[in-house]
Amino acid sequence: MSGLIGKKIGMTSIFDENGKNIPCTVIEAGPCVVTQVRTKEVDGYEALQIGFDDKKTVNKAAEGHAKKAGSVAKRKVVEFKGFEADYKLGDAITVEHFSEGEFVDIAGTSKGKGFQGVVKRHNFGGVGQQTHGQHNRLRAPGSIGAASYPARVFKGMKMAGRMGGERVKVENLRVLKVVADRNLLVVKGCVPGHKNSYVIISK
Repeated sequence: MSGLIGKKIGMTSIFDENGKNIPCTVIEAGPCVVTQVRTKEVDGYEALQIGFDDKKTVNKAAEGHAKKAGSVAKRKVVEFKGFEADYKLGDAITVEHFSEGEFVDIAGTSKGKGFQGVVKRHNFGGVGQQTHGQHNRLRAPGSIGAASYPARVFKGMKMAGRMGGERVKVENLRVLKVVADRNLLVVKGCVPGHKNSYVIISK
């Protein structure tokens, strides 16, 4: 699937033609530079490697790689397959790759929430719904099922632990606006990640 790399600016809301208030997310999408063209003859598959957001401190390897495309090294580099247009090394792909009304998939890293208990992390019942043996500890996980056999805790057991900070993909978000002169993409609904975090937009 073809797409772009973007940066989440934040959330707002706009009114549609019927006067309905629609929550939406504003994304700075591109411009992205083609930093490498993958071909079947050399790499065994066809894809475009594109970069977004200039890097301030650069090592020699990244500098040399970007120099081939006549660009500076980028902070975020992603490969995409399925571009219909024939892009060359060093070409820029802008937000005009998308059009209003179409649907896109957006992937990002969700907000990290630190170490959380089972009520918040796994939606355990807590107060009033004690089901695992606890009677005076209202948010405790209770029994986890292990005894002298199997004498261990099975992998994947729902317990307290670190929450968030995972790759999340939201599918079929409608593009509400494309602001080409400011490289902005406005999509309906929410997008994973904190403000100024990188997201991958694909269609």
